[in-house]
Amino acid sequence: MNKKISPLPEPASQEPRLYRVVADRIVQMIGAERIAPGERLPSERDLSIKLSVSRASLREALLALELGGVVEVRSGSGVYVSAAADVEAPLGEAGPGPFEVLSARRLIEAEVAAIAARMATDSAIDAILRAVEEMERQHADKSSNEQADRNFHLAIARATGNSALVGVMSYLWDQRGHMWHKLKQHFQTEELRLETLADHRRIVAAIAAHDPAEAKRAMRAHLERVTRTFSRG
Repeated sequence: MNKKISPLPEPASQEPRLYRVVADRIVQMIGAERIAPGERLPSERDLSIKLSVSRASLREALLALELGGVVEVRSGSGVYVSAAADVEAPLGEAGPGPFEVLSARRLIEAEVAAIAARMATDSAIDAILRAVEEMERQHADKSSNEQADRNFHLAIARATGNSALVGVMSYLWDQRGHMWHKLKQHFQTEELRLETLADHRRIVAAIAAHDPAEAKRAMRAHLERVTRTFSRG
């Protein structure tokens, strides 16, 4: 059975987040096409065409369904209806999806990096560099560098001398949530970790050189690469 699901309407401000609408459509499809527990869903490519949505929105929806126990994502195999799936149970409340957060970060953090390049003192640059060095040490030890990564981005915000920007950055980081960590669990690679460290070094170098244009470019390039990697897998 290969029914074409009707395109999604443009979400209004009072409507659910797009990935939740997509998740509901997937649940609808599972029921309509009688996809049994343990059976595999169509590929992400086929699902995105069937549902007329982007791969990023589809991936967010699948993450939400995975966290809700409706589907199981098996690395290298595909997405399966969970053996214990309750497709009638509503998904819990959730915040912005990871790609929504990344979109906001690309817009805001690029500008924050440019301001930091203009305003950073020597001590502020040292704080950014220490965060990068801590990430590199933790990478060598194969330990989690989540806190050091957060420290790096917040140190750049602090280098602007604007406490409101520090608050905005802290808020954006805190919006990453369970869906973000599931996304990293499925699609983070050693190559991505190494590229992230190299990106961070380029950002630090631009800020230390007080080059706003390069700092902005380097930060945007970093976040665009992360987005591409996680949306394509």
